[in-house]
Amino acid sequence: MHHFFSLTLLDWFRDNGRELPWRATRNPYAIWLSEIILQQTRVQQGWEYWERFMKRWPTVEQLASATEDEVLREWQGLGYYSRARNLHFAAKQIVELGHFPNTYETIRTLKGVGDYTAAAIASMAFDIPKAVVDGNVYRVLARHFGICTPINSTEGKKEFALLAEQLLPTASAADYNQAIMDFGAIQCTPQSPRCDNCPLQESCVALREGRTAELPVKLKTITVQERRLSYIYIRCRSKEEQKERLSGLTAIRRRNGGDIWQGLWEPVAYDEALSKGAILITKDFKHILTHRKLLCDFYYLETSEQISLPEGYIWIREEELDRYAFPRMIELLFGRLPQ
Repeated sequence: MHHFFSLTLLDWFRDNGRELPWRATRNPYAIWLSEIILQQTRVQQGWEYWERFMKRWPTVEQLASATEDEVLREWQGLGYYSRARNLHFAAKQIVELGHFPNTYETIRTLKGVGDYTAAAIASMAFDIPKAVVDGNVYRVLARHFGICTPINSTEGKKEFALLAEQLLPTASAADYNQAIMDFGAIQCTPQSPRCDNCPLQESCVALREGRTAELPVKLKTITVQERRLSYIYIRCRSKEEQKERLSGLTAIRRRNGGDIWQGLWEPVAYDEALSKGAILITKDFKHILTHRKLLCDFYYLETSEQISLPEGYIWIREEELDRYAFPRMIELLFGRLPQ
């Protein structure tokens, strides 16, 4: 039965698999980079970023010698910035090792690489027979074999990991892993899966019992928190610069660890002492992160002298702003500033 399942997927993959540039290579660096980008990003968007990164840093040595700021800057717009920081850190780990790690266990020690990513790299770059298990795989297996164990329970994780390993054809691990991923992305989709032309319809428990919508089962856990932020954009320029509409100086600081946007830059946090003469540009500007809804008030202050700033802020020329990596929300707010 399992044998039939795996062979059917491989057949389906030959005709329907996605042609992606990182699949046309065995270069572990290129494969690892694609996996990190695709962790929380759709393939279409990730593709562009992957090509940009490969062009700018064709080897892991080049990526390792970039600055964190450069990497964050190139990553901008992809979100989940810890991925970019981990990517940069791991590049240095690889260079220190002297070669790209080539066993599942050593790949797993790279920063930002979990079980799934390690299995994907191990199988695709080194033909190591290790099964991938992610959302697509949970869905396909839960539906086809009619498994009701919640995928985010300890028991479920064990059960699905074991089944995934049993189904893996060792001789074609890379193709099979890509096949089940694509099958989940294209055929056995979360909403309205394409059951009418599915090659596994005869053996699928969920289809037979009308349970595709309920599977996989997931325990409810997460609640979205609201968070309020308030910034003041300070533009410091002389009366002449104001008259000529020239750019001036502005103040920013780098966010430190342990919170959202670690390592990215932001304008001055609003406080009463600075607010005299400030204009409110937008109130309750909404921005959604995965588990947080951010609401931001954004103020603008024009001044002709460098006022004293709280600790940690630096003055920079406004035209240098694009050398710094800012969160997407702050970039959007900058777009609303007066000239």
